Amino acid sequence: MEPDVLGPPYERQIIDLGRDDEGPVVATLVRRRAEQPTGRAVLYVHGFVDYFFQTHVADFFAARGWDFYALDLRKYGRSLLPHQTPNFCRDLGDYFPELDAAARIIRDEDGHDTLLAMGHSTGGLIISLWADARRDAGLVDGIFLNSPFFDLNAPWFVRRPLAAAVARLGRRAPHRILPFGIGTVYGESLHADHRGEWTYDLAWKPLAGFPVRAGWLDAIRTGQRRLRAGLDIPVPVLLACSTRSFRGTKWQDAATLADAVLDVEHMVRWAPRLGQHVTVSRFDGGLHDLTLSGPAVREKVFAEVGRWAEAFLCAGPTATRPTPPQPRPSAEDGHPARHSAADA
Repeated sequence: MEPDVLGPPYERQIIDLGRDDEGPVVATLVRRRAEQPTGRAVLYVHGFVDYFFQTHVADFFAARGWDFYALDLRKYGRSLLPHQTPNFCRDLGDYFPELDAAARIIRDEDGHDTLLAMGHSTGGLIISLWADARRDAGLVDGIFLNSPFFDLNAPWFVRRPLAAAVARLGRRAPHRILPFGIGTVYGESLHADHRGEWTYDLAWKPLAGFPVRAGWLDAIRTGQRRLRAGLDIPVPVLLACSTRSFRGTKWQDAATLADAVLDVEHMVRWAPRLGQHVTVSRFDGGLHDLTLSGPAVREKVFAEVGRWAEAFLCAGPTATRPTPPQPRPSAEDGHPARHSAADA
């Protein structure tokens, strides 16, 4: 590990991933150790046009004895190299090698016995597909999805027939830039130079994002179709999202109290396709990244994550390393998943 751009107590480790058609590829694993470790760890994966800067999330877990790790995926944030197309991939499975490597470092090299995988937005979709593909490997013990990207935020015609046509284009011309993006409203609601409270590197997380390319959209659509067909994630999952979405390309104050990127109803609808033990929690006034919401909302988010981890991962706030492992609660133990068939 070497010093990270965030400064102490953050460290980082470069993961060499070889080469692709653009040249050398790396990912970056950031670590923040707890003062009183419990043998438990969190692996955080960011969303699209994103990287790890949310130190208050790491503080929350570290205060409870969890060592915190964040993975800047290839071509994102700390891992973006000068010769690369920012945030681009042609298959979400391309990210599995760095996730495998991060899990190996956390479990085998650093000796953790419990791993909670946490994914935001596109990271939530990637984590879900990876956990399903590695379900027999025992890499993770629980998953926390923060506003996962389970469907395109567009009318049905755009989400299905038009997206299918764009996907075909993506296979022929993957780097073709598409005539739409994420806009600036969400970025304005976050950054302290505009209407938000957070400071982060606008070179790594531009206000209006990076261009959306046809090959990336094809990869997203393929991954979403796989999820909607049904995954078999064997560990407990907590899916959290806002109670409402904001739709608009120009600033309105309502954007500070809603998900201004995705349709939250899509997340709730497809949650049951993740596996057998899925809890859905919704937060009034939550932003797309719930942990960047206003203070009152994010306090509720952290409280819910803490309760869920204690119930499903046997991870109470005062637990210590000598605590013997216990079986995870199931629906029969009085901890049922809170979604219903009506959500499907």
